[in-house]
Amino acid sequence: MRALTPLPYPPVQRSGAVLALLTATQFLVVLNTSVVNVALPAIGSDLGAGQAGLTWVVGAYVLAFGALLPVGGRLADLFGSRGVFLAGLALFAAGSLAASIPTGAGPLIAARAVQGVGAAAASPAALALLLAQSPPGRVRGRALGLWGVASAAGGAAGVLLGGVLTDALGWWSVFAVSAIATVPVLLSAPRLVPRDSRGRTGPLDLPGSLVMTAGLVLVVYGLGTRGGSTVLGVLLPAAGVFLLLNLVSIERRAKNPLIPPALLRNRSVMAGNLLMLPLGMVWLGTFFFLPLYQQKVLGHGPVTAGLTQLPLAAALMAASALAGRLRGTLVPGFVLLAGGLFWLARLPLDGAFLTDLLGPTVLIGLGLGLAFVPLTALGVTGVDVRHTGVAGGLVNTTRQVGGALGLAVLGSLAAPAAASAGAGPVALAHGYRRALVGAAVIAVLAAIGAGAHQRIDARAHQRIDARANTRTSKPIAEKEPS
Repeated sequence: MRALTPLPYPPVQRSGAVLALLTATQFLVVLNTSVVNVALPAIGSDLGAGQAGLTWVVGAYVLAFGALLPVGGRLADLFGSRGVFLAGLALFAAGSLAASIPTGAGPLIAARAVQGVGAAAASPAALALLLAQSPPGRVRGRALGLWGVASAAGGAAGVLLGGVLTDALGWWSVFAVSAIATVPVLLSAPRLVPRDSRGRTGPLDLPGSLVMTAGLVLVVYGLGTRGGSTVLGVLLPAAGVFLLLNLVSIERRAKNPLIPPALLRNRSVMAGNLLMLPLGMVWLGTFFFLPLYQQKVLGHGPVTAGLTQLPLAAALMAASALAGRLRGTLVPGFVLLAGGLFWLARLPLDGAFLTDLLGPTVLIGLGLGLAFVPLTALGVTGVDVRHTGVAGGLVNTTRQVGGALGLAVLGSLAAPAAASAGAGPVALAHGYRRALVGAAVIAVLAAIGAGAHQRIDARAHQRIDARANTRTSKPIAEKEPS
């Protein structure tokens, strides 16, 4: 077995090319979480898929992607990030190509699941490679900023690109474009990405992997698909939580645990994941309710709704790039996010883009970007090179689970509020406003939690510095003259 050593940091020129390739992968992975949404009516019409089938066209990708991220990250740690990255990309391209062939709803759902499995391998491996290519400090900060930009751009481009491609070529083209775009990345990676210097440290923790994946599937499906409003919507997440709690005892007995104990003892990793959960709740909740408000209350068409969200996406990308260069953006990010959501919740029934939408959506975009990048950095801070894959997968899983939880919580706020207001756009607006206020409150609580973490972290560093100063400044006893 070879020694486990960090990957050497490459020359700047090569590092830039590798960074572009890795962030392009993240863009494609995130793009496929939203690119299909606008195409769903056309898919239903062409393939004869009902509402349940269309739900699984979206859910198969999200479930496979979110639930398998920790396993994909651990595989990258055990068998090398480069190999898992290439295998994940190949699987993602194959799933995209299969999804573009209109053979039926069942094959399409299966192809989407294959896409999700490939994405779950490629994304954490890409983040591990990005960390290995970026020396700690400003270089790594800028790299994580670009990672955030790619994530934001993928989410925003999905909505707009899905509508344009569906109108111009047909729904199948949204998957064909993903397959085509993956090819140059897949062909360039073997030449640009250096081989891992890591060796295999042991077999994959299969019992832990199965239990964690099953638990996450039950939680995400129960909360996201069922919405928490039915008996199954309560029982499935409860069963998932039960499995995840049992994972602790399984991991204690495992020789090569899926989640290394060192990660659970790392204060930064735990803080990053705990705070990423509310960010995921607010992120997905906002991008779910805002288009509904625009289309069902303000009367915007799908393309108009997509275009009017471009300033939000631009602000998110700009803030992500800025957060990669600055420190201390986490609390201001959550504060801006809360302010934008409170402002947006006052949106009138006849609201106009320039006077009522532009300001709050730009604030929301700035807040998301300023918070997302430092939370991603926290999730991998102080992590041994052997565990960067699973750490990156874990923090991304937390955001996915947070998104499902956010839809359930905010949906449970919106539905009763809308029902109490009657029917029609007025009732819908009442429900959407209640959901946006709930999202703003979550952002406020997250800001308080982030501030508390920073204070605790600062005091811990002060104690460490004080002990170090005490040891170095202790006077050396002089010899008495004889």
